Parts: sequence; C-alpha cells; structure tokens
Amino acid sequence: MPEFHLVSVFLGPDGAGGNLLAVFLDGRAIPPDRRLAVTAELGYSETVFVDDLDEGRIAIFVPTSELPFAGHPTVGTAWLLHEIGHPVATLRVPVGEVPVWRDAQWTWVRARPSWVDFKVNPNIVQMATAGEVDALPGHTDQPWLYAWAWLDEAAGRLRARSFPRWAGLDEDEASGAAAVLMGAAHGRELQISQGVGSEIVARPGPGGTVEIGGRCDLAEVREYVGPALMEA
Repeated sequence: MPEFHLVSVFLGPDGAGGNLLAVFLDGRAIPPDRRLAVTAELGYSETVFVDDLDEGRIAIFVPTSELPFAGHPTVGTAWLLHEIGHPVATLRVPVGEVPVWRDAQWTWVRARPSWVDFKVNPNIVQMATAGEVDALPGHTDQPWLYAWAWLDEAAGRLRARSFPRWAGLDEDEASGAAAVLMGAAHGRELQISQGVGSEIVARPGPGGTVEIGGRCDLAEVREYVGPALMEA
C-alpha cells in the first residue's frame, strides 16, 4: 500500500497548532487522475505528491484542485526531505523553482507574490483588534476571507485567521500563501500567529520575493488504504 508522512507545519513556539500536511514521498504510487480524490478523501488542507525526489519536483493539491504553488506544502516538504536524509536546495512546482533552506529554528522557502494566483485570491481584511479576529465564526460565505489585526505593530506581530471556502475548507490553520502576500504588502518582517496556535515568519527577500519560515514536526507515517485509490 502507498505510504504517506503526516507533517505538522508552522508549529507555535510551544508546539501548539501546526497545519497538517500529507506527503506521498513516492508520488508515482498515486496515479495523476486519482490525486484529487485522494486529497479530498484525506481531508487535510493540502497534500503533496513527490514526483521526483532528486529534483524536488512536487505536485500540490487542496481538496478541490491542484495548486501552482503553496507555502505550507513547500515548507513542510522541504523539512521532511531534510529529515529523511534527502535534502534539496530547490523544490520544483508548476510556477517555477522554489529555493528552500533550514537554519537552527526554521525551515524557509522563497516565493514570488505573483505565484499566489489561485482560482480565488484572498479578501484580506484588517480588523481593529485581535479579539475581533478571534470572535469571527469558524466559517464564512466569502470564497476566501483572510482577517488580521496587529498584536504589536512596532514589533511586527499580528494575529490572523484564514477561511478558504473555495478550497473546500471552512478554516485553514496556517496559510503560507497568504503570509507571502502579507509580507509583500508590509515590506518588513512579520510574525504571524494564526489558527489555534500556529506561527509563521514572513520577511522581504531579494528581487521582490518574500521568505516565509516555520517550525515543523512529524505527526505520523500511515499507509493509505482509501477507496479513492482502489476505485482507480
């Protein structure tokens, strides 16, 4: 049976939060025409299929479609490849080459804001207080609402929540793609507290890029035995 690693991405400093990511290291075990069904069945915000381990070529899916780029899947996959002893300097996604690296605390990726070109782009709304962000219901009728407020503007600390209904999710625990847009909009280093306890760092990179980083950990390794593949 195919196997996937379940990685928690963008963990908070106390280990709370983290956006779960399923990674099939042998992506070829899942036929391309079954990947969307497998992703929807697993139910995580995103699933990655590694099509070439040496070249770092990956495919990224949300429950409703394939994505050209996403932040939390690239950060999580870069961390996992390093952990299994197969680190790469670049991940290759449909929009281009994503530089990746690690330091003592964070796993980083560098992206262009133009890569966040999904079927629906977020409606980014600043609220007056973090309490107003926290008081939002756990869903919205908007295709993608990203609400945020300053926790400490001088320090670049902010609170955010993301509701990407277009992707088949009521709420996303930690949104790397939105963090790329926030980093581009503010042009400074940001520490983003999102969801129930996740943390994302965003900062300007060279040539108009944005670098996002976070902590990761392995939740578990599972065999995939779902009907979406057996129906193939």
